[in-house]
Amino acid sequence: MIKAGEISRSRKAIDSAARLAWALFLLTLPVTSFPYFPDNIGGGTLVRPISLYPLLVLLVLTVLPRLLTRPLPRTLLSLMPFIIAAIAASVLASFRDVEAVQGVTVLSRSLRAITTLGVGAAIYLAVVLWPASREELTNSMRWLYIGFAIALIWGTLQAVYIITTDPGWFNWMNSAQQVLSIRRLFPNRVSGMTYEPNWFADQISFLYLPWLLAAALSGETAFRWRWRRLTLEVILLAWSLVLLPFTFSRAGLASTVVIVLVGFLFFRRHKSQEDSKKRRSWWSLIRHLVEGFVLLAALAGLTYFAGMRNEFFARVWDYWRRKPDQGYVRYLFDYFEYLGFGARFTYWETAYSIFEKNPFSGVGLGNYAFYFEENLPERSLSIQPEVLRLIVPEAGRNRLITAKNFFLRLLAETGLLGTATFLGFLAAIVGCALLLWFSSTQQSRFWGIGSLLGIIAFGLASFSFDSFAVPNLWVVFGLITSAAHLESGLTHK
Repeated sequence: MIKAGEISRSRKAIDSAARLAWALFLLTLPVTSFPYFPDNIGGGTLVRPISLYPLLVLLVLTVLPRLLTRPLPRTLLSLMPFIIAAIAASVLASFRDVEAVQGVTVLSRSLRAITTLGVGAAIYLAVVLWPASREELTNSMRWLYIGFAIALIWGTLQAVYIITTDPGWFNWMNSAQQVLSIRRLFPNRVSGMTYEPNWFADQISFLYLPWLLAAALSGETAFRWRWRRLTLEVILLAWSLVLLPFTFSRAGLASTVVIVLVGFLFFRRHKSQEDSKKRRSWWSLIRHLVEGFVLLAALAGLTYFAGMRNEFFARVWDYWRRKPDQGYVRYLFDYFEYLGFGARFTYWETAYSIFEKNPFSGVGLGNYAFYFEENLPERSLSIQPEVLRLIVPEAGRNRLITAKNFFLRLLAETGLLGTATFLGFLAAIVGCALLLWFSSTQQSRFWGIGSLLGIIAFGLASFSFDSFAVPNLWVVFGLITSAAHLESGLTHK
């Protein structure tokens, strides 16, 4: 017979293994394109988060058992209709007679897309189900911040060769980077531990910035150390804002500006009840505006300094030295073309054209590329070499094109049915954020601010990403759901 002591030791061992896997999962989130991945679990894709390895352990030791033994947040149920709609759209697409593109068939593409959605859902489940108490949730934030600190250290080491233009340092960093990523470093941009600089900027502005800014604005910290208002979260926030311009990501920088400005305008902590009564006064609004613009001016100055090292990024302000000669509307449109957004507009227009022809269920998850050429807008591709390279790729560089816009991808590939069900899931996430925001405790206020800023960050990031496998979306939504579920449990006790 198995003794009670042996069962107890086994449970402790399993619990310790699960805690280690959870810590590793959060620590390794910055690594998004790990080179050593088997082909059958995504080794042929760009998105290869190393966090999938500890996630697999979590699924076995924690997620599946808790699915059967713990009361689940209702928000989880709101995700199921979207998953069903996406799978149904893909099944319907498999019956269409569509030729393979670059040797990839509709069936294989659909299976891969469904797999990435499954990976995203698994990440969301793990983040929702792991924290069983406020203490575990706070401890999770510690590991999240520590992982981010490691990524900032690595990014700062990359910024050194941009400032000093030292080729020897760049070559050493580039060799080290290949242990973490399938792509070489850019000689004039910081990539962190991700595939490219834009991904690192998205990590900063979407995955980490909302929580760091919320901690700074609410005065909360996940660590014991603090000196007056100075906390480790404030240090990480300042550090990330200094490093972000060296990614030279226009979308990431714009998202950061919006999030910081919204945070300072609407989520500042008031020192007393008298200040709280004045929060809507014009003087309070002006003061917050001044503080926000001072911070943004400092960020703009740092961006200008970094832009001196990158001629392409300097286009952001160099263009305005020209005089408009075709009207201001055309002048503004040419500005976005000058910045390189012309290809993005083409992807978006094509996605909407595909949706118009397949409005109900779309063309199936992952199948945008098969309908791209026939739905291209009528304009010359000679001025958009990026699009031309994707249609006629070079040898050894075959990559199927994507919409590069989250919601337009949903419309094109899952139609109104899939988009409506995802919006239902998003509405449930917003409800969780509002529950936290209207709670009375100081800690809940932190979660409310971070949740609302996280949702805003998602809305901004959705204009530049479209992958279900990138963990940012699922981790942020999972933290919001978990915090609201714990808050609801405390409220009803």
